[in-house]
Amino acid sequence: MIKSAYLHIPFCEHICHYCDFNKVFLQGQPVDDYLQMMKREMVMQLSKYPTAGLDTVFVGGGTPTSLDEKQLAFLCEAINETLPFDPKKAEYTFEANPGDLSREKLEILYHSGVNRLSFGVQSFNDELLKRIGRTHRALEVYETIHLAQEVGFTNISIDLIYGLPGQTMEDFNDTLDKAIALQLPHYSSYSLIVEPKTVFYNQMRRGRLNLPPQELEASMYERLMEEMEKHGLHQYEISNFAREGFESRHNLTYWDNAEYYGIGAGAHGYTGGTRVANHGPVKKYIAPLMANQLPVLEEHPVPLHERMEEEMFLGLRKTEGVSLEIFKNKFFVEMTEIFRKPLEEESAKGLLKIEGGFVRLTERGKLLGNEVFQSFLGVIDSE
Repeated sequence: MIKSAYLHIPFCEHICHYCDFNKVFLQGQPVDDYLQMMKREMVMQLSKYPTAGLDTVFVGGGTPTSLDEKQLAFLCEAINETLPFDPKKAEYTFEANPGDLSREKLEILYHSGVNRLSFGVQSFNDELLKRIGRTHRALEVYETIHLAQEVGFTNISIDLIYGLPGQTMEDFNDTLDKAIALQLPHYSSYSLIVEPKTVFYNQMRRGRLNLPPQELEASMYERLMEEMEKHGLHQYEISNFAREGFESRHNLTYWDNAEYYGIGAGAHGYTGGTRVANHGPVKKYIAPLMANQLPVLEEHPVPLHERMEEEMFLGLRKTEGVSLEIFKNKFFVEMTEIFRKPLEEESAKGLLKIEGGFVRLTERGKLLGNEVFQSFLGVIDSE
């Protein structure tokens, strides 16, 4: 049974230099038509893949809060009318940018049942923020979070990025200290990945992107883990830290390899054993829905061996790791048999350990996670 829904709002007032998510400039876009068609897609997906009720709803982007007040209210109303969930029990998240949210927008979200906000802060260094194409400044982070708390939000998360161009250890330490001083219940922190079709990618190809060396990036990650632990924020996933009870239930859907609806332009979903990608361009997304057809660009029915691989490389992102019992119940085979070779090899390298009925990354394994994940691919076919 599907328990989660992701909704994508692709509109942005400004494009950040590192962002490779599906996004378009807000100005001149058919936003109202888009929102109407999102509501139609919700209805159609629920008809095709019914669910008794959702545990999580996540609205991301793009920048969902780039919508004006009327559009934001329409979106929230459409979600509440169409998706089967109880805001008092479900986790209902909106992504937002610091400086984007007026009190009126925050009150629309709060009174619509949104109970979690995720802010893209990235850094508290104004020069770095300019360098990476962010339009907000550190002061706006404090102002927006304070305003959100005044309105009534208590479950607030912020994203940070390390390994940014020109970022020093001192820069990151300062950002980390300021972030933790906010005493929020949840933090996400990711290393910069330079993706194709981004400003940073073009700069890198021209030799104009001054990235920190890998050793420094690894030191930043180690400092991140140390400081979060020191301040009572347990690491429940490679890049995520929370106070007890404030873990992102929606993101755990992905790492548990569970199914979810993907709604909106460029959204990806996992329904009926099939991974689905929607059309990305807004007009290409709208057109099939106008004709009462789902806006599907690609479908990939996931074969059994891929589902088992995904169970490993997604589940190993979690600090608790992958349950031997759950794996057996899902796939009717022992994990230690089907993945004997990578389990033995990565354990021998000190990157994996098996304890308490779980396979999990070691502390060193967290630093080399991608190498470990890669080791589980193609194994089943070759044996």
